[in-house]
Amino acid sequence: MSAAPKITALRGGHVTLAAAADAFLATPRTVNPNTHRAYASAIDRTIERLGRDRPLADVTDTEIGAALTEVWGRCAPATWNRNRAAVTSWLAWCQTKKHWAAPSVPADAERRKESADETRAVAKTTIHRLLSRRDIPLREKTLWRMLYETAARAAEILALNVEDLDLEHRRAPVRSKGGATEWVYWETGTAHLLPRLLRLPDGSTRTRGPLFLSERRPVPARRPAAADICPHTGRARLGYDRARVLLDKHAGLDLHQLRHSAATHLGDAEVPLQLIMGKTRHKNPRTAMRYVKPGAEAIAKVTEVLAPPRRTH
Repeated sequence: MSAAPKITALRGGHVTLAAAADAFLATPRTVNPNTHRAYASAIDRTIERLGRDRPLADVTDTEIGAALTEVWGRCAPATWNRNRAAVTSWLAWCQTKKHWAAPSVPADAERRKESADETRAVAKTTIHRLLSRRDIPLREKTLWRMLYETAARAAEILALNVEDLDLEHRRAPVRSKGGATEWVYWETGTAHLLPRLLRLPDGSTRTRGPLFLSERRPVPARRPAAADICPHTGRARLGYDRARVLLDKHAGLDLHQLRHSAATHLGDAEVPLQLIMGKTRHKNPRTAMRYVKPGAEAIAKVTEVLAPPRRTH
């Protein structure tokens, strides 16, 4: 006689969406500040649409799919996939680790195909024109310049605090994907902008708190952690989603394109792959090679080799 199948009792019918989110965000998998911020952003925006105080068990799969579509349905496939994955991980954790009755991401809210875009890199002249425009606010100009010159991930730069900056040596420590502390370096353009960004209206300078700040002070209902609030101004740290929207609005670009472009321009300048990997902090050469592809300018230049010999008389 075969053994009866093991049945795991579902519990936690009283757990609210907000409590379930807080429990997940306190787990070791989100200990990295960048990872925590990305998960928190996706999950918080989803449960805001559903009602933070609603019981987790009362939410249906269809409602989860509708919330995802409402917030990110019109975004690029990469943005949709990233936020969908965060919500999926959270709900799967609720079901498998806590054994709470919880919904799932429905099948019709499936992962979207990310087309292999061979033109992700932006021409150097385009980037310099963008960063010299007078209609670009100082905060955005500094962020975009810093992303390009450091070739860092946007989440890493947005996580920087003022006290992290080594202005004299033009560098700062960041937490990498694996949790290790690594250094990023910037050049003259960023070095000239940072003091202006840190200057307060009374002429003094910010010395602590998030480097890049949001436009407004946070409302009490959505007050972030103390580490994400500037002690000088009371404003919160600028979020990834807001930064992404602003770059798209002003230039029609994605934040990752600045990092991709920096790697491509180094390759165009015939910088060795080993040094490019040091700059971008990729560990695997095959991964780095996906980014270090000749741009249009480099291809046009090498095409000159195929031209017929020029007359000398």
